[in-house]
Amino acid sequence: MASSDLEDLCFHINTKISTIKKTLQLRNIGQEPSLKSMLCKIGHEMVLLHDLLNKMEMEVQQQEKLKNLLKELQKSAERDQNEAQHLRENIPPHLPKATQSCITGLTAKCEEQTKVAELERAKKPTKESRLIKEAPLITAEEFESVPAYMKGRLTYNQINAVVQDMNKAVVGKYKILHQPLKSMNAAVRNLYHRFLEEETKDTKGEFFIVEADIKEFTQLKVDKRFHRILNILRHCQRVREVRGSRLVRYVIC
Repeated sequence: MASSDLEDLCFHINTKISTIKKTLQLRNIGQEPSLKSMLCKIGHEMVLLHDLLNKMEMEVQQQEKLKNLLKELQKSAERDQNEAQHLRENIPPHLPKATQSCITGLTAKCEEQTKVAELERAKKPTKESRLIKEAPLITAEEFESVPAYMKGRLTYNQINAVVQDMNKAVVGKYKILHQPLKSMNAAVRNLYHRFLEEETKDTKGEFFIVEADIKEFTQLKVDKRFHRILNILRHCQRVREVRGSRLVRYVIC
């Protein structure tokens, strides 16, 4: 065996021994209670760093695609510019020019079309826009003013999410009530008649919904949490209740 081969073998064996020693040292370090938390923290940071590197790689790829698209767009714009410049520099001298009679005729035709359009707009009756009242979102100051026993663990965003769902139900209901009956199918017509039956003298001219409307138009669960939020909305004067005929109507304030 040549001396160089023997030296390489010795170097390889020494490297393996050194690696084994370092592994044993690291294992012993990992078993020390004082260093376990630090090693766990380092491992967690390594995972976060790996995720960050993946996100950066994806962002770089997206930017690369965007750069290629912009290059193609630039080339296309340059081609269009060159064609336009070529056309401008090579306009045939024998092209006929517009005569005064042609210009006059076109102007008269445009004026006539404008008058016809104005007459058609005047004939069409303008539909009266019907506004649907919605409850304003709770402000941060109002949320802070709500007693702690009413809020519990409810958050500002959870309360306003319920306000948005209730507004969605109000809009869905009153869009149907504002539709002409002829345009409704059977299911919508049934809803329409239910809405009318639920109205009372106390709700005349008001915008209100019931629990059935919330289930019909939203994914909101009508549970204990919902009723706790309703108490807060009543406290903040966003809704009020009108009871009657075994039905609770939530009127938008």
